[in-house]
Amino acid sequence: MVTERQPLPLDGICVVEFVHMVMGPTCGLILADLGAEVIKVEPLDGDHTRKLTASGAGFFPTYNRNKKSFAVDLKSTAGRELVLKLIRNADVVSENFRPGAMEKLGFGYDALKKLKPDLIYCSHKGFLAGPYDHRTALDEVVQMMGGLAYMTGGRYGPLRAGASVNDVMGGMFGAIAVLAALYQRRHTGRGQEVKSALFENNVFLVAQHMMEGLMTRKPATPMPDRIRAWAVYDTFTTADGGQVFVGVVTDTQWKVFCEAFGLDELLADPALKTNPQRVEARSRIIPIVAGIFARMNKQEVMDKCEQLGLPFAPIVKPEDLFDDPHLKASGGMSPITLPNGEKADVPVLPLEMDGRRFGTRLDLPRIGAHTRELLAQLGYDGKAIDDLIAQKTVAA
Repeated sequence: MVTERQPLPLDGICVVEFVHMVMGPTCGLILADLGAEVIKVEPLDGDHTRKLTASGAGFFPTYNRNKKSFAVDLKSTAGRELVLKLIRNADVVSENFRPGAMEKLGFGYDALKKLKPDLIYCSHKGFLAGPYDHRTALDEVVQMMGGLAYMTGGRYGPLRAGASVNDVMGGMFGAIAVLAALYQRRHTGRGQEVKSALFENNVFLVAQHMMEGLMTRKPATPMPDRIRAWAVYDTFTTADGGQVFVGVVTDTQWKVFCEAFGLDELLADPALKTNPQRVEARSRIIPIVAGIFARMNKQEVMDKCEQLGLPFAPIVKPEDLFDDPHLKASGGMSPITLPNGEKADVPVLPLEMDGRRFGTRLDLPRIGAHTRELLAQLGYDGKAIDDLIAQKTVAA
């Protein structure tokens, strides 16, 4: 008996993407996971992100599941014509190449909206319109000029965040803009160009610190240097050499914490009654707390904090997350096949819809894996497709 596939939110939406690295692929991944048909247009030898090593080795397997690969020579007239035929059947075009690159290929928004007036065209750039919009940007660039590296590093000097936060969130905001434009198209019948950018994304992240300065009349202090907002909000070393972050962030939690660990003297002290008072007394409180946890092993600390309902977290490395029991049990990981043939799990979108998580429908595509299928859908027969392959217009 064949079970009918449950419809996905973006069933029927077609996206043609010209993307590489992280920002553009993230936008396409979100749309693909939610059900859109996402066609990844890449060179005959593949998106160069496939070939990255070291810190870039995880980019392609993370952001390219659920996509179809169409490998084509965009420098050839025949190749460009094939892609234009794909776009005529698409709802969305997404790109994240340097300013002017798509226009040189004949795939800029002004050209494509004449071909298809209801097309949504999403550009992922370093900067939105303004004096910087000609510049080349990277996540590091905008973190340095947007205050995030300053806030992260503090006395240690500017330090970029430990993940591609602007690239990923920039792609996410691109997807949000696409969804909004698709919804608006239902009422207007018209497409539009939407943009997302690294710098403006970074400023959005740092906005809380900008506003903090306005509210307190003091410049925001970087994270390593700032006075904690709560008396106990620290990472502690346990008897077995483990590390656990523990927070005590309300008066009720302070009472629970003190009673559980026999800190009756601290609980009864009128000088420690309020959180601001306890923050001022951190130099007195923290050595006592650190001493308690130093006599317990890591698991004992975590079990106790969980029992008490206190915020806590073990200090975890990325490779440890593959075995995280919550991720494994909650559908937070989905299987893929790595380019070397190895089976692996990858984190899925961090959301639920009606209790449903969105996993892998299409494995990571090899270069041109879907070229034949897509050309057939455009009306090409087997011989015509073979000729295009022989002419090196496409790869399959």
